[in-house]
Amino acid sequence: MEIFWEIGIQTIEILTLVFGIMGMTLALMLLFSPGLARNLSNILNRSIDVDKRLEYLDKDIQIAKFFYKHHIIMGLLIAAGSGVSLFFFLFSLDVSKFAGIFFGSRANVFTAELVLGTFTWAGRIGCLAGLVVGLLMVFRPDLMKRIENKLNSWFETKTIIDKFDKSSHDMDSFLFRHPVPVGLVGAVISFILISLSIINLLR
Repeated sequence: MEIFWEIGIQTIEILTLVFGIMGMTLALMLLFSPGLARNLSNILNRSIDVDKRLEYLDKDIQIAKFFYKHHIIMGLLIAAGSGVSLFFFLFSLDVSKFAGIFFGSRANVFTAELVLGTFTWAGRIGCLAGLVVGLLMVFRPDLMKRIENKLNSWFETKTIIDKFDKSSHDMDSFLFRHPVPVGLVGAVISFILISLSIINLLR
């Protein structure tokens, strides 16, 4: 399975090389032809309205009535699924062996064990919570409904999203007001990225 790890590393290196070349191109344009860079920026600056595409995801879909109408079946399904998953996380999953299959060196295995161990504990807690919810659905649907009503809160995120939806020209103004220092910094960073990517790809 180390081949998948190698493919992932090479993909990252190729993407780094591509972004480095793009950064170098932009830096050279800022240094030698800031007018062309400004024209290109004006062409690429576009506003895309995604509100209409996301309207469907913003709909309130009511499934509570169906769940509580068939609370025994739903509760048993949730409890059974959570129980099987919890058994897997507790007794069947060997984190060390799993990490050793996908990652070769000891350093990579140690890091993978830390990450997988964290996800394993999160999975155990989630499965235990699902088991409790399933049993409550079967035996105490009224209590489960009261808990759901207390937890069912509406969070308005539109005001936060609207802040990111505003176009700002401060960055463009800064770039074209100081094209030489920004271009030099960008060229140095891009050169380092390109050099590291080529060295790693040729190794």
